[in-house]
Amino acid sequence: MTRVRMDLFVALDGYTSTTGQSPENPMGDDWGRLTEAYSATRTFRQNVFGDTTGSGTTGIDDAYAAAFFEGVGAEIMGASMFGLHAFPDDPQWKGWWGDRPPFGAPVYVLTHTAPRPSIPMEGGTTFHFRSGPIEDVLAEAREAAGGLDVRVGGGMGTARAFLRAGLIDDLHLLVAPIMLGRGTRLWDELPGLDLTHKVRTEVAESGTIHLTFTR
Repeated sequence: MTRVRMDLFVALDGYTSTTGQSPENPMGDDWGRLTEAYSATRTFRQNVFGDTTGSGTTGIDDAYAAAFFEGVGAEIMGASMFGLHAFPDDPQWKGWWGDRPPFGAPVYVLTHTAPRPSIPMEGGTTFHFRSGPIEDVLAEAREAAGGLDVRVGGGMGTARAFLRAGLIDDLHLLVAPIMLGRGTRLWDELPGLDLTHKVRTEVAESGTIHLTFTR
């Protein structure tokens, strides 16, 4: 049965998106601090950087990183995660991930600039651009997933829209042991997910808190 999954990075004080975003610094000033433990894992280094040396951390962080890449048949992301906010008029722009993105599945990009031609990439990723209601895009992604899960990525506006609509079955928060004091807060004006989902907490060797909400 297809489930709708989401993985988000958040600081202890509830902030997610960071400041100082630009074409040269697309994820913002604090992104490295938020994602430090995840990007240090063996799985991330192999799947994203193509590092096959076996370097990187193992343990709890790596187990969650491995789960992130398993069982996903389609992806949904916002225009900012694809980078359309930085390169809105560049027809050659194919996203931040190079010629072989780490998704390996159809990716549906939510953007007001749709329709745009789909972009097939190496490794099985094809970017499709949609401007309709998120429920309609999710229905298309479910069908494309072929019984596997649909993962919803960022940016934060997209994540909050899916949470607000009650469309997320499994939410995994990687809570970094830091205080940002700036950015975008995840939970403001969102319903209590703890009332509809089972909550589980696990602390990794890095100090990262893995908080899961399961419908």
